[in-house]
Amino acid sequence: MYEERASRLTGAVLWRSIPDGAAGGPVLPDGCMDLLWSEGRLLVAGPDTRAYAPEGPARRWAGLRFRPGTAPAFFGVPAHELRDRRVELAELWPAAQVRRLGARVDAAADPATALEEIVLERVADLAPPDPFPNRLVEALEAGRRVAAAADELGVGARQLHRRSRDAFGYGPKTLARVLRLQRALRLARSGVPLAETAIRAGYADQSHLARDVRELAGMPLGRLLGGG
Repeated sequence: MYEERASRLTGAVLWRSIPDGAAGGPVLPDGCMDLLWSEGRLLVAGPDTRAYAPEGPARRWAGLRFRPGTAPAFFGVPAHELRDRRVELAELWPAAQVRRLGARVDAAADPATALEEIVLERVADLAPPDPFPNRLVEALEAGRRVAAAADELGVGARQLHRRSRDAFGYGPKTLARVLRLQRALRLARSGVPLAETAIRAGYADQSHLARDVRELAGMPLGRLLGGG
């Protein structure tokens, strides 16, 4: 069983997953990073460039998914260093601190809420967030091409690429593809016909959408949508 809800942290999502015997689907690229808890472990999910299929036996999970581009400041590491990786939080923060935080989450009635409280406490001590990642996401979501987004943000192509890798884990072209895929899935799952979904999401046509889904999700579009 998978559930999610809005977090008190702006733009973030709290979620939990409890084994129920049903087959879980892949985790698709979404431009985000997550703080994870699972049965006594605290981990970080870096930004994905391809579908991630969890391995091993089903476990109980809880997580806080950060708004795209905001997690690197929280974890203190550029996003590209965690691209396509799941790492122990103790690889990024002092082990003693992680043990204390892990014990706190383990003891909580709701691990997801405990993660949220930890994040909110730390965020309160950080500098105000850099507006660049959000502005780039807004420009790409509005359909701007990468060059136009760079002009709008007042940066050159190299600086845009470097700052995008630090914030999202990959360059702006990959970010644009990931955001476009997520737009398409939201439309398709809301009942919009696939041909219309493709155009509204920014693809040339339905075939273009299908190719992108296969490359980023690792499966055909029909199977992905059929799996919910």
